[in-house]
Amino acid sequence: MACDPKEVAWCLLTTSAPWELLGWQPAAAQVEQFNELQHLLRLWNSRVNLTRLVEGDDYWISQIFDSLWPLQRWHGSSDPLQVIDVGTGGGFPGLAIAIALPQAQVTLVDSVGRKLQAVEAMALELGLQPRVQLRCERAEKTGRDPACRGRFDLAVARAVAAAPVVAEYLVPLLKSNGTALLYRGQWQQEDSRQLQRAAALLNATMAAPQGMTLPAERGQRHVIALTPNGPCPRTYPRAVGVPGKQPLV
Repeated sequence: MACDPKEVAWCLLTTSAPWELLGWQPAAAQVEQFNELQHLLRLWNSRVNLTRLVEGDDYWISQIFDSLWPLQRWHGSSDPLQVIDVGTGGGFPGLAIAIALPQAQVTLVDSVGRKLQAVEAMALELGLQPRVQLRCERAEKTGRDPACRGRFDLAVARAVAAAPVVAEYLVPLLKSNGTALLYRGQWQQEDSRQLQRAAALLNATMAAPQGMTLPAERGQRHVIALTPNGPCPRTYPRAVGVPGKQPLV
């Protein structure tokens, strides 16, 4: 396959090389689903402003690879997995996770109805709908709903809000042995101090930040895992809008 020099990473990612950084190789059917998802994003972007990261490395590296690199622990497992993506926007990382982890039931949460309608249509076209559930609501409501609170093995959020705010959204959703993954860009020591204080209030423990330099000079990324020490206090998450206005720092 001949590669445009500006899209070398895209060409490699659709074959094999950067997948090795994940310790995982998708099946041919999964690669086809990723290709189809790109096509669907192009179509829906003409109707709804979902994302600017649709073409070449923008899609394959900044969307797909960036969604999946924190999930090495779960690749290759056949154990059933309940996943929730809070603030999914145009469907990331949730749809990428649903494709990559066929054992996962994935719940996608967003408060913007028109975006969620597009994501639902894409999930249907990709054959993912039996494993993908959508909730159009604010994250604070999700965390207080008995159908969601304490029900998930894995809770994720990417580019949603400040880390203490995201922690308040995700931790109440976790099972006792669950994990929350906060996808971040740059990460500083002060960020860790703030998140540690928030985690303590939520009765959770923060793991050491893990870093990744994305291929194709797409920048530095970090993921921070939170795990419960016990039940999250019932006072969290607080009322809609409060976590963002008054972060736990």
